[in-house]
Amino acid sequence: MNDERSESAAHLREEAGAASDSSGRLASAAAAPAPLTHREKRFIAIGMMLPVFLGSVDQSILASALPTLGRVFGEVNELPWLITSYLIGFTALTPLYGKFADIHGRRASLLIALSIYMGGALISASATSMLMLICGRIVQGFGAGGMTSSAQMVLGDIASPKERAKYYTYFSIAFTTAGGCGPALGGWICDHLYWWIIFLWNIPLCMLGIVLALTILRRLPRHGRPHRLDILGAVLVMAASSSFMLALNLGGVHYPWLSWPVLGLLGCALVLGAVFVARLLTAVEPLIPIAIFADPAARLTIAAHSFGWGSIVGLNVFLPIYLQSVLGWSPTFAGMSLMILMVTLNASAGFSSQVLARVRHYKILPLCFLTVGVGAVVALALSTGNLSPLKFEIILFLIGLGFGPTAPLTQVALQNTVSIHDLGAAVGTMNFARTLISTMLVAVFGAIVLANAPVGGAGTLGHAFLGTASLPAFTTVFLTIAVTLAISFVAVILLEEKPLAEAHPGSRR
Repeated sequence: MNDERSESAAHLREEAGAASDSSGRLASAAAAPAPLTHREKRFIAIGMMLPVFLGSVDQSILASALPTLGRVFGEVNELPWLITSYLIGFTALTPLYGKFADIHGRRASLLIALSIYMGGALISASATSMLMLICGRIVQGFGAGGMTSSAQMVLGDIASPKERAKYYTYFSIAFTTAGGCGPALGGWICDHLYWWIIFLWNIPLCMLGIVLALTILRRLPRHGRPHRLDILGAVLVMAASSSFMLALNLGGVHYPWLSWPVLGLLGCALVLGAVFVARLLTAVEPLIPIAIFADPAARLTIAAHSFGWGSIVGLNVFLPIYLQSVLGWSPTFAGMSLMILMVTLNASAGFSSQVLARVRHYKILPLCFLTVGVGAVVALALSTGNLSPLKFEIILFLIGLGFGPTAPLTQVALQNTVSIHDLGAAVGTMNFARTLISTMLVAVFGAIVLANAPVGGAGTLGHAFLGTASLPAFTTVFLTIAVTLAISFVAVILLEEKPLAEAHPGSRR
């Protein structure tokens, strides 16, 4: 009798539990937000163009302004640090933003990034010394890394890989517009306004970005998972990068290349880099997830993306310097001349974004265009001594046309191979690699200009910025950029063409 009662009670509890689970599922389904419509997705993508633009424009806006800033602060030798310090800050925190966004959501990550970026802009605008200005640029980089990566994660949340390419068109426009108009805007401000406006003009846009984050991201789907933030890894990569770039800045200028200070800095960079790698291999959750690099498709995608964008960043930084120091163009005219690169890169990226989702062999178009881009950069390198404005614009047209399709291809291919739960970390890793490669390339290009600058009183990169750089320096720089773009080409060739998924990898249908 007691057994029958126990069985009856157990049966009632099971029925009650089943009813509770059923009602819980019904309540959860009722509470779940409706799927985003195409119109809503497009509105979110357009809104996220603003943080992408703001985070990218500062990589090139100072290129045309460096000579002016060198005269204002009277410390031309430290001018390269205004570019590389920003990229170092951008590089170090980008992976942390990816994991933070996976834990706390994209909106929280974006709001923090915008606030830090504005703080860095205020420090830079109020700088009274070159050191203070460099510190402000580092803080700006801290914020910019989160602005760009958070926006890209939002894109991954709202669209499956198969439809992601058409939404990436908006981001491509923001990226390339920033790269193209950055030098022009910086040059015009220096010619007609005050240098500190370069750091304050975007404050109202940052405030608009905060409003957009608080409003249009409310219905963003969440695919988060717990993460640990590898602060030590970020510190190690910042220290290693800074030591390496400081060695390149001092070598051949303040000290001989084989002097103990330069060799010590290079050794320090090597040791810190080795410790960073050891950290990646032993940490419970390292700054850069090793599992992402275990996938050949992810490795090749990140390589193609990083070396391709590294080439474009290098051109955006050193073309205005070349046009001013070698050809004698004004800052405004030098900056405006790069607009054609923006237009053609936008057009070819937008066109290819629409094609990617409609064809099976989506690598063919980017490979054909990249061939044109590599050839155009080689033509630029061979024409540094006799480059007319018309020839220069034609070459820039072909470079923009050549690289454009690679930008959406790499984004879509990466997000097609990783789980939606690891999307934040994957995007952070790609942005980390891109900015790290770009930072290293800018430092190397600066060292090339230093090595070819006239000796004596003008034998510094700062004086090269002010008008005494030699033609061989820029010929070597542009040939090196052609090589880096060729590396991107090879990576795309080796990339496996996986069919684009119609749903997020790793998500439940």
